[in-house]
Amino acid sequence: MQTAAKNDYVPVEEYLAAEENSEVRHEYLGGLVYAMAGTTPAHNTIALNLATNIRPRLKGGPCRLYMSDVRVNFQIRDDDYFYYPDIVVTCDSRDTKQLFISHPKLIIEVLSDSTERIDKREKFFAYTTIESLEEYVLVSQNAAEVTVYRRANGWQSEKISGLEASVALNALELSVPLNAIFEGV
Repeated sequence: MQTAAKNDYVPVEEYLAAEENSEVRHEYLGGLVYAMAGTTPAHNTIALNLATNIRPRLKGGPCRLYMSDVRVNFQIRDDDYFYYPDIVVTCDSRDTKQLFISHPKLIIEVLSDSTERIDKREKFFAYTTIESLEEYVLVSQNAAEVTVYRRANGWQSEKISGLEASVALNALELSVPLNAIFEGV
């Protein structure tokens, strides 16, 4: 999903300003900017199904759910990173910035052939440095399968598969049936 757009260092302020007027989304990794490709209908359907099943259960509480166009910002060794997860939930009152959030509780990525390696390795290692993050969830596009990494389990993975199963999102104290996640795919 990501392709290198520039190899030269770009200051954070310049990246944020350029991103406001860009028709293409870009992720920012310690000064390097990478363009993001579009998604497939299956990818979009899965993300929408997840958001549709999670969001109503958050109403009236402190948590807010955002989809693909909201960046998550964090630092690794004093370098800024900005990623666009497919779904991010924050419950932290400190997340008041208009351009990004910094204290996610849950991040969900829908895998595709072009992003699977990045989501499973690069983003896993990056996201798990975020102190507020409790769960990182990877959802397959090609099979009814979800993998959940939980901070409480030392970031060990739990794989849930089959349309009759449900995935527990402990960070939000809710469960979502896989048949609802993969409906219409």
